[in-house]
Amino acid sequence: MGYGQYTDEELLQGLKQSKKGAYNEIYSRYWKKMLIVALNHNEDSYIAKDIVQEVFIDLWEKRHSYEVQSLPAFLATAVKFQVFKYYRKEQRRALLAKENYVFDDLYEEEEKLHARFLKDMIDGIVEEMPEKCRLVFHYSRNLGLKNEEIAEQAGITKKTVENTLNRALRIIRGKLKNHGIPLLTIVQVLFLRK
Repeated sequence: MGYGQYTDEELLQGLKQSKKGAYNEIYSRYWKKMLIVALNHNEDSYIAKDIVQEVFIDLWEKRHSYEVQSLPAFLATAVKFQVFKYYRKEQRRALLAKENYVFDDLYEEEEKLHARFLKDMIDGIVEEMPEKCRLVFHYSRNLGLKNEEIAEQAGITKKTVENTLNRALRIIRGKLKNHGIPLLTIVQVLFLRK
């Protein structure tokens, strides 16, 4: 039986065991879908292809260290991280190149862009979380419910809500830090930009 019949979970197991066939199947199954994600954020097809290529190279090189719950959500988030890094690099270049540019305007635009991409990335990370974690985070951050209200809605204790929220925030902080996002930026997006 070829790898085409494997589920995503089986392919991920094969990937962890360094099976090239499993990796190739992930690549052929998700390449086009991830290119569409990249093109949604950058219309230059050459850049979008490079970004997706980087994500798949990274997937192979770090196959033993990644913990993946949902392959499509993980890959889409990774693509958004790469787009974010590309834009950040390009904007720094533009800042150096345009000496007459008004710094405040560029800084403001960069801040807006960072906030938008970080929100996308966090949404992708949340999608990968276990269901209870995802639900509690949604109630808290998107609906603005208090811990008591979340406990009532979800049928769990207030303490469980607190523990689950802390776990969700730890996951998000860890994943963003792994991609070189500074802690201050993470705090701003999670707590100041609801």
